Amino acid sequence: MAKVTPRTLSGFMELLPADQMKMERMMAVLRDTYSVYGFTPLDTPVIESAEVLLAKGGGETEKQIYRFTKGDSDLALRFDLTVPLAKYVAAHYGELAFPFRRYQIGKVYRGERAQRGRFREFYQADIDVIGDGSLDIMNEAEIPAIIYNTFRTFGFQRFKIHVNNRKILNGFYSMNGMSEKAGEIMRTVDKLDKIGAEKVRLLLIDEVKMLPCKAENVMDFMAISGTNAEVITALSRYRGMDPTFDEGLDELIAVTAHLKEFGVPEENFAIDLTIARGLDYYTGTVYETIMTDHPEIGSVCSGGRYDDLAGYYTDKKLPGVGISIGLTRLFYVLQEQNLLSDEVVSSPADALVIPMTEDLGAAVSAATVLRSAGVRTQLYVEKKKFKAKMTYADRQKIPFVVLLGEDEIQENLVSVKNMLTGEQQKLSAEEAASLIKAAIDARNHASLVRELP
Repeated sequence: MAKVTPRTLSGFMELLPADQMKMERMMAVLRDTYSVYGFTPLDTPVIESAEVLLAKGGGETEKQIYRFTKGDSDLALRFDLTVPLAKYVAAHYGELAFPFRRYQIGKVYRGERAQRGRFREFYQADIDVIGDGSLDIMNEAEIPAIIYNTFRTFGFQRFKIHVNNRKILNGFYSMNGMSEKAGEIMRTVDKLDKIGAEKVRLLLIDEVKMLPCKAENVMDFMAISGTNAEVITALSRYRGMDPTFDEGLDELIAVTAHLKEFGVPEENFAIDLTIARGLDYYTGTVYETIMTDHPEIGSVCSGGRYDDLAGYYTDKKLPGVGISIGLTRLFYVLQEQNLLSDEVVSSPADALVIPMTEDLGAAVSAATVLRSAGVRTQLYVEKKKFKAKMTYADRQKIPFVVLLGEDEIQENLVSVKNMLTGEQQKLSAEEAASLIKAAIDARNHASLVRELP
């Protein structure tokens, strides 16, 4: 029989064990952080009815979606976690308590051209708060506070959460007679950080068909910058010219004020009028998070307020606010730029128990003691030479090796070798468990990310 060459499809990530452990650690940080803020875990099907997924989609979404038939069923793989959430809340409305706070970490699928750092199958890590009829502005301030604490827990120090409000943009376009083209303008302006101001200005004139003077007005407005207080002062000059603008400005002022109360330092957030988010369902506050030292990475966490995403599934008004981290892409970039710390335990076990005698009873007992103390433990029972056993521990990057020879068995002790320092000592199994557990706990508090100078 001809052998099939094993290969991974383009656009799909497949990690070796040590890197997979680091990815799992990132997920654990996300779960722990989201749980601290009272979000409940949720999982939705990877496969949905195409009709359900495309209710809000169409256009580019329909081009990118993985769609197929099974019998008479028209099916599709989910392309994000937000649309399935809207379906879920609409379907289970009578069984949920509102505001409904959920987090979800799961794979999504997009049939777009695979590029460096962009995948066809990738993990998203989302949080959303869904209200019943209304949703207080405080939720829009708490979301970036969660972003801040999440990235600090990862080990990032220098990052900035960019905040804007779509109502400010819609109001500005309305007062300048540009409402009909507001969507096109925002999608074009959203490219500012990628192609620069001059190219955006030309796109507004050539593709959006704006008069040059109108395009200049847009570019001048987008150029408003400075401290958060200075930007708000500049925006206040437009107050009274459009009610939607005024509402958006009031919301932006409230969000920035509450952010300070949530403990987010001003150096970690900024009002940025160029942030619009490409998706049309955002209606209020929008966010993008940029790594200060690595702007080339682009936004690593984005989201915003939406008021009618569930409107395709129910007549009930279910406004929401949320953010999404493209976890696979973030991991890829951190790995590529060598920003993942070597301090993080990336081995499948904390200890490897190696019996040095034919009688395995003492080794089994020692492994049981270690596991009972919460030490992840492998028992090596293969008939290999001692060097091969130690090579296995080294290749797996297992931090501690526990040896049991005749002397150890007679003394009712174990020999514990620290594979990092080479130090070896005899202890009881219980003492060995305490020593290893303390060392691993200390390493588990190390940052996932190392900041480069």
